[in-house]
Amino acid sequence: MTNPKPVIQDIFEPTAIEQESFAIIEAEVPEPRPFQGREWRIVRRLIHATADFELLSLVRFHPRAITAGLEALSSGALVITDTRMAQEGISARRRTELGFTVACAMTDPAVAEAAKSRGCTRAMAAMDLCADMKGPLVLAIGNAPTALLRLLELMRQGALRPALVIGMPVGFVNAAQSKDLLMAQDEVPYIAIQGRKGGSALAAATVNALAEILLEDKRPPS
Repeated sequence: MTNPKPVIQDIFEPTAIEQESFAIIEAEVPEPRPFQGREWRIVRRLIHATADFELLSLVRFHPRAITAGLEALSSGALVITDTRMAQEGISARRRTELGFTVACAMTDPAVAEAAKSRGCTRAMAAMDLCADMKGPLVLAIGNAPTALLRLLELMRQGALRPALVIGMPVGFVNAAQSKDLLMAQDEVPYIAIQGRKGGSALAAATVNALAEILLEDKRPPS
């Protein structure tokens, strides 16, 4: 018995592929959905980035998260990532149109030196570097639980107060625990993924989703 030949959709233009992907996601997650409005637009993009529908039960929003994120990006925020992968995954077109910047704190030579002298991870040392940065900050953590743990410590000390924390470190050691601690506080808005799942692609997709909401809101109605 031979397997049936796959049916290839005749869609090759990037925007058309994205729109068809969103249509498939919406068809597979019919109303009533667990998220509505802007929350759904963000979760839909996270599913689009991973093809993981389990995210429907794992994504968590602080009540002020979306408003805070949109305000920060529209005010020219600096988005700090914990990996180059997340930095590169944030759309250059969107950040140029909106005027926000993206940097990976891990690449600063001072971070490597500080981590070596203190005997800690570079991700932790990178958060200390963020404490000296001015202006609205969005922290997009998709890889290192140690970065999120250090960030939470700095927040408790009053040394660092980002506009928004995207808390999505992936893994088995302190990933779920660090996100639980983030979600247990109420002072700083967050978008998080409960449990072990996460990753740089999801952190970048969250920033892209927020940026796209801003751009769509600016476009004149068709």
